[in-house]
Amino acid sequence: MKKSIVVFGLGRFGKSVAIELSNAGADVLAVDNDKERVHALADIVTCAVRADVRDAETMSTLGISNMDAAVIAITNNLDASILCTIFCKEAGVPFVYAKSKDATHTKILEKVGADKTSIPEHESGIRIARRLITGNVLDFFEISESARMVEIAIRPEWTNHTLRELNLRQKENINVVAARQNREIIVNLDPDKVLTADMTLLIILDQKDLHRIFKK
Repeated sequence: MKKSIVVFGLGRFGKSVAIELSNAGADVLAVDNDKERVHALADIVTCAVRADVRDAETMSTLGISNMDAAVIAITNNLDASILCTIFCKEAGVPFVYAKSKDATHTKILEKVGADKTSIPEHESGIRIARRLITGNVLDFFEISESARMVEIAIRPEWTNHTLRELNLRQKENINVVAARQNREIIVNLDPDKVLTADMTLLIILDQKDLHRIFKK
C-alpha cells in the first residue's frame, strides 16, 4: 500500500526527504512558510502547500490525521518545531520524526511526543526517507547521481533458494554484491548458496529502479 507522509520544513534536509520519498513512490505533502521553497517542489511531490505551522486553524485544514508519518524538519524556530510535533501527535499521526539542532531541543521534542529524533548532521535525509517507506530496507547509500547501494532483508519468497535460481539481475534488475549473516559480511557470495531468513543482501541498482524495490 502506498504510504502518505507529510514533510514540514523544506530546507536542504526536508527537501531531500520529500524528494526521496516521492522517488520511492510515496504520496508526499510538503509544507513550508516560504513561497519559493514550496514552488520548487510543486512539480515533484504530490502536494506542496505554503502554511505557518504555528497557525492551528491552517494546520487543521491539511488533513494530517490521514498521514502514515510526519517529518518535522524545522530547527530555526523552536516554537514552530514544538507546536508542529504536538499537532501531529494530537491529530493521530502514527509516527513522527523530528529534526533537532542540539541535545536540549531533542529532549523537548521527545517530551512532547516525537517518536524519533536526530540531529541532521548525524543522519542524512535520504536514509530517513527510506526507513519511512519500508522496514525491508536496512540501510541506503548514494554511490552516484544514478547508482544506489541498498541493504535489504531477505524476502520470504527468496528463502531456501539460491541466487542462481532467483536470477535477480535479470528479473529484478539488481546486482547482489555481498550478504550479511551473523554480523559477518560475505563477499563473492556463492551463487549456489541457499539464502536464509537471517541473511541480508547488499545490492546495487539504478536510481530509476528504486520505486520497485521499495514497494516490495
